[in-house]
Amino acid sequence: MHRERISDDIYVFTSSLYAQVTAGVIVTPAGAVVIDTLPFPSETRQVIDYIERRSPAGIRYVIYTHYHADHTYGGYLFRNAQVISHAQCRDLLMTRGEAGLQLARQQNPGLADVRLRLPDIVFTGEMTLRIGGKTLVLSHSPGHTPDCITIYVKEDKILFASDTVMPVPYIVDGDADQMLGSLARLKSMALENVVQGHGEIVLRGEIGEAVNSSINYLNKMQGAAANALLLNQSRDDMLREYDIESCGKARIALNGLVQQLHAANLITTYDRFTADRTRVPAGAKARAIARAKDAPAPKAKPVDKKAGKGAARSASAAKKAPVAKPAPAAKPATARPSTAKPAATKPAAKKTASRK
Repeated sequence: MHRERISDDIYVFTSSLYAQVTAGVIVTPAGAVVIDTLPFPSETRQVIDYIERRSPAGIRYVIYTHYHADHTYGGYLFRNAQVISHAQCRDLLMTRGEAGLQLARQQNPGLADVRLRLPDIVFTGEMTLRIGGKTLVLSHSPGHTPDCITIYVKEDKILFASDTVMPVPYIVDGDADQMLGSLARLKSMALENVVQGHGEIVLRGEIGEAVNSSINYLNKMQGAAANALLLNQSRDDMLREYDIESCGKARIALNGLVQQLHAANLITTYDRFTADRTRVPAGAKARAIARAKDAPAPKAKPVDKKAGKGAARSASAAKKAPVAKPAPAAKPATARPSTAKPAATKPAAKKTASRK
């Protein structure tokens, strides 16, 4: 696990066990605030030990940025802290969390002791938390998931962006258009650092480029899926033609995991467009139609000059006769990449509270 101090009293811990997922710690005289936990108890315990040595007032709050396991599975270890999340996060943990945890335990013995910890305090829209001279603004930021939030530390101008900002946006459990909106809102913020949900910290001079790069990627990725659909390409053909680099991102981040995330994004978007073509963005549709028109027509087979006049007449007649358009080839069955998320169920009724 890697630890980095990004302000006098703000730390970021990056997992070495799973996808470079991050957790944040803000130490104040009134107690510490933890932003997300790490997925494996062994690493979360190291975070707790470090905080207890530096925060005499203990740990007051743990904030879940969204319900995914890699950000919440350590919550049960913070026994004396209150857990805060968006109201939808609590609903999703209640409806999907236990089934997901049971499956995760079967796949990884390191999660055998994990217990699901539900939030104690929930909010909708925006919430402001003031503690020990720090002002934390918690804002709904859907796109990666429906419940995703960001945390802005006002005094330090540091944004814990959660999975709204990643080396490659990931929308399999969310919505690309919502993600575009959430990213656009970040562009108006004056920030010193952005802590991604996975990967390295984004420094002030790189923030604008990082946000624009993610917006560009989502537009190109949706355009690629629209092209594949409107050109009757199969999933496999689409994945071969539109790799992550063709959509503007490098494949080296997160030790190469981003290529798998990209493939899952493409297939999810392709399937959504297939199910409902009204979801295809107008710009992506126009580009796909233009691309289809620009595609070179197949060359006509030359007539054998040695053939007699009868063969020539037959060839001429064949050119004039209408040619039936071939039916699209059957799409090969392609297994959908696992998103490591439990199946969706109907959310429970929301509970809403606020703490100032």
